[in-house]
Amino acid sequence: MTTQTRPLEGIRVIDYSHFLAGPYLSRCLAALGAEVIKVERPTEGDAGRQHPFFVQGQSGYFLQQNMGKKGLCVNLKDPRGRELMEKLVATADVFVENYRPGALTRLGLGYEALSKLNPGLVYCSISAYGHTGPESHRAGFGLIAEAKSGIMAMVGSPGEAPPLLRIALGDMYTGIHGVAAINAALLGRIKSGKGQHIDLSLYDCLVSMHEYAGQCYTLSNGQVIPEQTGHDLPDSTLYGVFTATDGYLVIAAQIEASWKRLALLVGGEAFAADTRFHSAQGRNANRLEILPVVRAWVEKRTVAQCLEALDAVDVPCAKVQDIGEVLHDPQVQARGMVVRQHHPVVGDVDLLNTPFRFSGCDTTIREPAPLMGQHNRWVAEALGYGQAEIEAMVNEGVLHQEAAVAGLKA
Repeated sequence: MTTQTRPLEGIRVIDYSHFLAGPYLSRCLAALGAEVIKVERPTEGDAGRQHPFFVQGQSGYFLQQNMGKKGLCVNLKDPRGRELMEKLVATADVFVENYRPGALTRLGLGYEALSKLNPGLVYCSISAYGHTGPESHRAGFGLIAEAKSGIMAMVGSPGEAPPLLRIALGDMYTGIHGVAAINAALLGRIKSGKGQHIDLSLYDCLVSMHEYAGQCYTLSNGQVIPEQTGHDLPDSTLYGVFTATDGYLVIAAQIEASWKRLALLVGGEAFAADTRFHSAQGRNANRLEILPVVRAWVEKRTVAQCLEALDAVDVPCAKVQDIGEVLHDPQVQARGMVVRQHHPVVGDVDLLNTPFRFSGCDTTIREPAPLMGQHNRWVAEALGYGQAEIEAMVNEGVLHQEAAVAGLKA
């Protein structure tokens, strides 16, 4: 029974970010119960609105990362728009932005300016390189951070150009670090009464992700640099990707007990009894004798046959699934990782859920991403503006909304 309120209910977040890292961060805060107000600039709005996949002119990319938010589209170059934004900041707990360092300071929306309006404000900045250091002024995207971080140099096959990861690792990983940092700052504010500036870098976050390569390099005095290894890990035999007759699967039998069960299955008693393979060091040293035996066993079978046999002896394994298989996976369905929402323009849409699971509350977002400027009037009214003032700002373009908003029920 989910009877408790969500953890961040009562917290107001201003999301002045675009594309991915910032919107994903604030979307997670919305799932945790925060009231998130998505602030966009007339008339294009968040750049994510221009990113595919499109349905009836609406971006699925934007829908995925901005669900559960309220939409405000305001011209901050107009003094009235600027005043509205300042009033909104005064009521907020959190401000999220992901522009190049200095960009919002020039607009008067930097941390120093906003913290004077609201000393308790937790202000989270996300950028490619952070607000300090020799490259802080440079623009960048997740791809840039993936290349510079050393991660890309370790994926793919030896002698070939590294592949694109095809998921926004840098943005998403930084975004969830922002969720953790903001919650820590809100908790700290209870004692101090003051907010603070959180400075997150895509580059920093991906460098921190090295659970193996960094210590290999430092502890070997620079002698060991993990490189591309293709389909398996030489330092974790047996752990890799294998080709069956109708697709691919992964096997993770690097732990002693799992290895012994796998060896008996694929190579028989003599192979399993070979003492050269009875330690991690031994398996790594003799991997070129191990891999052909496992590959030969897999290559004679379908993926389903391999998985059935491996599951029967409790060896961790999985099919390499495409996204269609993932979304229809009974485990994904059982965990509620696909959520259906009703969008006023697109109709019913299925989107990915956040992975938060609490015993006392449901963090599934049922409300779709806002149309551009959908909640302009709601925000202005909540800040004390009268109808005449709101109508004037709407008519004069201070508050902007896309055409579809006019067709919504009040």
